[in-house]
Amino acid sequence: MNKGMHPVSPEVDKQDPALESNAVSEACGPFYTHAANNKGLKNIGYLIKLNFHSISQMIEAEMEPLGLTASQWHPIAIIGMEKANTPASVARTAEVDTGAMTRTLDRLEKKGFLKRRRSTNDRRVVELELTEKGHTVTEKLMPAVSRALNAHLKGFTNEETTLLISFLQRMQQNGNTETYEHLLKELENDDGCVLSCNNKPSAT
Repeated sequence: MNKGMHPVSPEVDKQDPALESNAVSEACGPFYTHAANNKGLKNIGYLIKLNFHSISQMIEAEMEPLGLTASQWHPIAIIGMEKANTPASVARTAEVDTGAMTRTLDRLEKKGFLKRRRSTNDRRVVELELTEKGHTVTEKLMPAVSRALNAHLKGFTNEETTLLISFLQRMQQNGNTETYEHLLKELENDDGCVLSCNNKPSAT
């Protein structure tokens, strides 16, 4: 322990739990200090990427009988969960360029998963709406997401899973506060959140 650092008092910790975490970071210094300890399975970023890819593959395997790839079921989920309803807003939410998203939406419309219609408020705006076939996808998708996540969390206790979620939320907050705050607002307004049953992400 670094004796030059004063311990955070319980009173301060209760007022702002982030202070204790910051104090520990300052006392211990950065974890990754040289190339030898940030390679392969020691690299958190690489591990997150591997898990994301593995989870996506599991979900895609369940969506394959419906004739959908990850790039196709993702916009259906976005529209079905009412996160966006125009080509441009769906592209922003999916973090895909508008041209690529337009081509994907064209394919989905041809397959009968969605339809375009003019906005009743502004005829210049094209809105996206799921068909009955599209809603069937969202009904099957959410359980598929849960199964994929639970498969990767096999052997974890509820406490460990909650702790993992809070750690990942803190990493996102450190890396991109704007995105974190946006997701936090979404989570607070979403009674049927999929990835976390907490009322809000940890503020630590």
